[in-house]
Amino acid sequence: MQDQTTRELAMFPLGTVLLPGELLPLHVFEPRYRVMIAEVLASGGELGVVLIERGHEVGGGDQRFDVACLARVVRAGRAPDGRYALVVVGVEPVVVLRWLDDDPYPRAMVIASTPPSDVESQAGANTAAPSALQLVQRAQALADALGAERDLATELPSDPDALVHQVVALFGIGPLDRQRLLAAPDVGTRLQLLIAELDEAIALAQLHPDGTE
Repeated sequence: MQDQTTRELAMFPLGTVLLPGELLPLHVFEPRYRVMIAEVLASGGELGVVLIERGHEVGGGDQRFDVACLARVVRAGRAPDGRYALVVVGVEPVVVLRWLDDDPYPRAMVIASTPPSDVESQAGANTAAPSALQLVQRAQALADALGAERDLATELPSDPDALVHQVVALFGIGPLDRQRLLAAPDVGTRLQLLIAELDEAIALAQLHPDGTE
């Protein structure tokens, strides 16, 4: 019998990573994804957003990472030619247990939990969990090192998940580093990983204050 925490989920492969609490606009024009969105909207409005490891968004044949983000449609519109304009919000990471046939669109069997990983073991090495305040302080230090005259304490949200994805967007964190954040087992580990990334960026900015390598 199938475990109750395992489910089949429609999957949208993209060249970007959706994080929990983050909003993402989607423009759906491929015929197979139009079919997918019509079925998703008729069955609760949930789908998976997964980063493409190799390949392209259009045409299929891509290879995908095995940790995706469960997403929920919060806004949907359809053009006269059948294209969809959506906004989805990230809910939580899901682990792909098995990919199903891409017929008529990508689907996978997923579980809404993250197994032990390198990032989890790294987190276990630190008994004091990082705080949202520490991340804000590091973000301010990086902004100062880059010469940006901004008071981030007044701009950034206090909610940890919202804070993580806003800092990621603010400093242009790339998709592979975003994927590491998504694969983290909890928001505390995401805070820790992002703090470490900002520390590296601060050191680099201080080493090369004129922006040269």
